[in-house]
Amino acid sequence: MKRTADVLIPVYHPGKELEQLLSLLEAQDYPVNRIILMNTEEACFPAEILKDHPKAEVHHVTRAEFDHGGTRDQGIRMSDADVVICMTQDAIPADEHMAGTLLKAFDDPEVWAAYARQLPKENCREVEKYTRSFNYPEESRIKGKEDLPILGIKTFFCSNVCAAWRRDKYLELGGFVKRTIFNEDMIYAGTIVKKGGKIAYCADAQVVHSHNYSALEQFHRNFDLAVSQTMHPEIFGGIRSESEGIRLVKKSLSYCIRIGKPWLMIQVMTQSAGKLLGYKLGQQYERLPEKVILACTMNRKFWEKEENL
Repeated sequence: MKRTADVLIPVYHPGKELEQLLSLLEAQDYPVNRIILMNTEEACFPAEILKDHPKAEVHHVTRAEFDHGGTRDQGIRMSDADVVICMTQDAIPADEHMAGTLLKAFDDPEVWAAYARQLPKENCREVEKYTRSFNYPEESRIKGKEDLPILGIKTFFCSNVCAAWRRDKYLELGGFVKRTIFNEDMIYAGTIVKKGGKIAYCADAQVVHSHNYSALEQFHRNFDLAVSQTMHPEIFGGIRSESEGIRLVKKSLSYCIRIGKPWLMIQVMTQSAGKLLGYKLGQQYERLPEKVILACTMNRKFWEKEENL
């Protein structure tokens, strides 16, 4: 069965990277129908980008209106395709087969979501390259409720950097939460698993995407990650994630020794300390003063809305 597919991309201050992404999406061997851009702040969007990309359309929201879950949900509900592929503006398809490989996963009716492998950029640091290979291995896998005792929280892992969602199931289950600091993808992926659906990790569907976060940036990111999980005990309650983090640290330290660069172990430890401290504080966000929350978060706009404090 030939399924229709749209692509949804939230954008903010887009530049040449977005033009490259649009060109590569239009060159996919499995054609996408529409490319829906949810842009934050109309004044920041260069309208000339659309002239050379007829499949792209833009819808504007203000910074106050933007929400990681709510804005994506708004875009998906504009689509009438069978599958919507969510991407970020800094993720670049590695080849022309990315969309088709993702869509093939939906030949299995039990698969309600599929996500791509993320490859490191050329400027990616050595330790982050290993983290990419840890989170996005070479082997594909389909995950479901039966994997929870083995994989734990990794069962819910699914990234909107490049993830496809079966739209009829999305609408049936309510889709992304409409108010979230981020992590809308894993929250909804958890709902899928708990409702009996499956998530496909497609290692042959690949995008180039990575960040060289500092230890402080890892702290902020993991603070928000823990906040998002703590806000949704119906999904994450009773499922520990620290064990997966410890396994990554151990494997990363071993990797530094194996490649003959033991000095990189310092970077592993400082980054890991930032992640752990941010995560532990995020779990306790309800007990923290507003000033401390604003100092810890990477998403101050979320907390400026009174209902979120």
